[in-house]
Formats: sequence, structure tokens, C-alpha cells
Amino acid sequence: MARRSPIELKSAEQILRMRSAGLVVARTLQAVRAGARPGVTTAELDAIAREQIASAGAVSSFLGYGGGFGLPPYPAVTCISVNAEIVHGIPGSRVLAEGDLVSVDFGVSLDGWHGDSAITFAVGTPSPEVAALSEATRDSLWAGIAAARIGGHVGDIGHAVETSVRSHGRRYGIIAEYTGHGIGTAMHQPPDVPNLGRPGRGELLTKGICLAVEPMVTLGSASTVTLDDEWTVVTRDGSIAAHWEHTIALTGSGVWVLTAEDGGEAELTARGVPFGPLGS
Repeated sequence: MARRSPIELKSAEQILRMRSAGLVVARTLQAVRAGARPGVTTAELDAIAREQIASAGAVSSFLGYGGGFGLPPYPAVTCISVNAEIVHGIPGSRVLAEGDLVSVDFGVSLDGWHGDSAITFAVGTPSPEVAALSEATRDSLWAGIAAARIGGHVGDIGHAVETSVRSHGRRYGIIAEYTGHGIGTAMHQPPDVPNLGRPGRGELLTKGICLAVEPMVTLGSASTVTLDDEWTVVTRDGSIAAHWEHTIALTGSGVWVLTAEDGGEAELTARGVPFGPLGS
């Protein structure tokens, strides 16, 4: 039987370093969102992220990724997925149009420590059902984060994500084969963090664990197809998808959302969950 890789637990000092990387990620995503409008290409948005990386003295977590895993090296610093694209969309000549739903996934390493986050936003005014999809996905992200606590299990997070999505009253598709993950000195580490699950199952959550929680939800089926570029994942039925993600740390005092500007304080407090920042 194969042995599982150990989960990397972080010291307070290491979590603070990850917070620095997380803030670069948060501010870059804000800049990319601010640059999105009808007529702009996804390559132009990727260029905004490249400028932010350079000014922060960071390193892209995505550029060149995959070369050692049987995949072509990823050619951009962002994943930009539009409408029926779920995740890993490669920026290029695609021109954004009014009403498009855009998901941007982005990560950097700063001084050897990674941060990873994703946001979804509309270009212009979305249809009500598309706006509701994005909000349901965002809400499920925060439900999953709120379920993370020392002494709990990874399955608690997936169960909370799934329950939140189901509570929105529409039969949304929840993507199962692409999950959240541990994060730290590498972008992807154990454990996997599924977006469905049973409470009390999976790895034990302990102080110092850092995770990326990232639900992906569709307006239709959860069945996926990978395009010929070997990266872009789309919905099989052509339905629109949304993707939200944050990197979190479990500290001795609660949850700290490393890729949120306020550390997650507003959302966690509203949900009655202990907010656990570390001092600088």
C-alpha cells in the first residue's frame, strides 16, 4: 500500500510569509478585474497580472507548471475561464463581450511560499441566473471556509460547500474531479479538499494547516471535457460555470483567509466563526 505524503504544517512565521504572498494575489486579482471590460482580450488581462508580479518581486505559481506531470508547460500567469470554461482557461486572443462570466485563477510564490485564489465576475451586466450562479458559488466557498476548524476533518469542508450550493434552490452542477488542496512551499500539496463530502471524514484538521478551498459550480451538468490544448476544462453541456477560491490557514485562534484583503474578518464574523489572524 502506498504511503500518503505528510501534510505540511506551518509555523506562525511561515503563515505570515504566506500572508504576504496572499496579499499579492488578492491585489493582483483586483487589478485584473478592474481591467476587464468589453473589447479587452484575456491576454491583456494576463499582462496586467504579469506587471503586478514583477512589481511585487514575486514568482508566478502557474507559468511553466505541468512540464513534469505529462502536461505541456502552462504558458501564462493566470487561468482565465470564460462562460462554459470551468478552469485552466489559457489567456489569448479571446475578446471579452458584454455579459460574459469570467473566472480568474491566480497564484504566486513570494520568498518560497505560495498563495492561490480565484474570483468570478461579469463583464458588464450578467443575466439574473448567471449572477445567481456566481453568488451561489461564492457563498459555498465561504461556507466551506467557515467549516474549517482545528479538530475537524477535510470532509467537513466539502460537506459544507455541497450543502451551501444545494441550499440555493436550483439544481447546480458541482464539479467533483477538480478539488482544493494543501498549499505552502508548493502550490499543490496534500490533502485534497473536495467540494462534496460527508462530515467527519478525511484528514484531521490541525493547527498550522494551510488549504486552498475552491468550489466550481455550473448552471447545468457537472460533466466536464478537456480541450485539445490539454488544459482548458469546459462543461460538456455548454452550461456556464463559476469558480471561487481562497487560501486559508488554521491558527490557534481561528481561521485566517490569507488571500482576502481583510483576512476574511467580515465574512467569518457574519457567520459566527472565530477570526484568527497572526500579529505581524
